[in-house]
Amino acid sequence: MKCIYPSIPLLLSMSVISCASHTQDDSLVHDSSHTIAVSAAGAKIYLTDREGQSSTKIPNVTGDYLAWSPDGKKIAFREKYDDRKTWSIHTMNSDGTNWKRLTHEKNKWDSVPAWSPDGKRLAFAREYKDSEGVFQAEIWMMNSDGSEKTQIESLKGSNPHFTPDGRIVFSSEYKDKKSEISIADIDGNNVTHLTDNEAEEWHPEVSPDGNQIAFMSNRDGNYEIYVMDIDGSNQKRLTSNNIDDWLPSWSPDSSEILFSHHADTGWDIYLMNKDGSSLSKVISGRDAMFKP
Repeated sequence: MKCIYPSIPLLLSMSVISCASHTQDDSLVHDSSHTIAVSAAGAKIYLTDREGQSSTKIPNVTGDYLAWSPDGKKIAFREKYDDRKTWSIHTMNSDGTNWKRLTHEKNKWDSVPAWSPDGKRLAFAREYKDSEGVFQAEIWMMNSDGSEKTQIESLKGSNPHFTPDGRIVFSSEYKDKKSEISIADIDGNNVTHLTDNEAEEWHPEVSPDGNQIAFMSNRDGNYEIYVMDIDGSNQKRLTSNNIDDWLPSWSPDSSEILFSHHADTGWDIYLMNKDGSSLSKVISGRDAMFKP
């Protein structure tokens, strides 16, 4: 596995929450109309409404691969250091306060954090080249305060995402190191490969009700959005474009999916029903994900 993600100009992240809006003094106040968090150009983090019409920037914070805690009070994200050679996981409150760097390993790429259902732990991916120059793709776990970091040694891959019952769905190295979607117990046991083909398949996200997994795959050419049942059955393609669709994210009620569409003007955000119907553009030039 040479890289956790296919090459694109900028990866951004989106998530729905009960969020905030600007006041006259540029501070943040709670406002339930602001339901999406977006990492835009330059990794600036914004809060916006469902239609993308009203937005506000979280001041003094940059990052991407946003992940909301189950209670919507905190955000985990990735930031880069050492001239982009070191990637680290951070958390902050949803208004940008209480910023904390959780990982510090130099020349390691830590990214795609995911919260456990109880909000007490974070899973994340770690990439690096070992002493022999061989690329490694690992999955790690830590407490939400950054303590007790532990590698799940039996799992090789990226994009961890918890199921409601506490298992992990992830993009796994499998067979010829093509990325497939797999599921495993929290300790790395009982790995089941849910997809098995020649394609690259990434970024699985489990629906909040635990019944389905949305993911991106290039099995039909370019990257499109797919869904399948939690056991890997009933795999279905939802989008059909001649350019890439990325990073699916479920609505809190498991009825809709947001995803990033690589348009000529940049990365736009689209929303659709979980069966692929009622497709509409939500935000231009950004990338985002729903809150659980």
